[in-house]
Amino acid sequence: MFVSVRCVAPLQQIIHFAASTHVDNSFGNSLEFTRNNVLGTHILLEAARVYGRIRRFIHVSTDEVYGETATDAVTGKTERDVLMPTNPYAASKAGAEMLVNAYKISFGLPIIITRSNNVYGPHQYPEKVIPKFTLMASKGKALPIHGDGSQRRSFVFVGDVARAFDVILHKGHDGQTYNISGSKEITVNETADMILGLLGTTKGMSTTNVKDRLFNDCRYFIDDSNLRALGWEPEVDFEEGMDITVKWYLEHGEDWFETDVNSVLVDHPTVQNSFA
Repeated sequence: MFVSVRCVAPLQQIIHFAASTHVDNSFGNSLEFTRNNVLGTHILLEAARVYGRIRRFIHVSTDEVYGETATDAVTGKTERDVLMPTNPYAASKAGAEMLVNAYKISFGLPIIITRSNNVYGPHQYPEKVIPKFTLMASKGKALPIHGDGSQRRSFVFVGDVARAFDVILHKGHDGQTYNISGSKEITVNETADMILGLLGTTKGMSTTNVKDRLFNDCRYFIDDSNLRALGWEPEVDFEEGMDITVKWYLEHGEDWFETDVNSVLVDHPTVQNSFA
């Protein structure tokens, strides 16, 4: 494949956020995740190599590349832990990381990798659990809990994540990986109850347990000491962030999005491979 690069202005930094990200979709459309996350990253890396003037390339990965953390673990996964992804989405992100590291070693590309917990906040597409539950509850729909709802997730507010990338861009060290950890670890059941509480709905009365994912990691627990050493820490606690987020979705609803979001306000939003 020939890569042609044309820049209308001098370009020195790349922060590569682009990806297909929803685990449920990756079960039914795994090849598209490979195309977008692995091939897409490879094309961008090759473009950066050909361009030859990139001073910092930040590749945005995910905590899911580590696989699940033991429920009784008291220390989080560090950047040196082995990658053991358990679903097609996480595997595609881990595959992309292998290419990123290869371009760092083979071509000297100034690479930094980030691995973040679940990001939440206003404007997020409602296939993700917090906006999905908020919009469904506002419509009077029962919130679908995958399995028994005991899976634990750590959430980090979008504003804190933006600050993390600003710190990494200006203070990070080439060749390093930085975990971005949330300030709150909470079960899916607790997340649903919190949203229902913010909406004034009786807790536990408007949820329904549905079939679990094909595989559902019980926990993602990561250590962000490397990033904190650069001077970053989360500023928005989970309760404040949830209040901001839920109020935004109640004010703007699904009409803010350019596409019909009802297809993702279901138990398991999936997109099948075209040849399945």
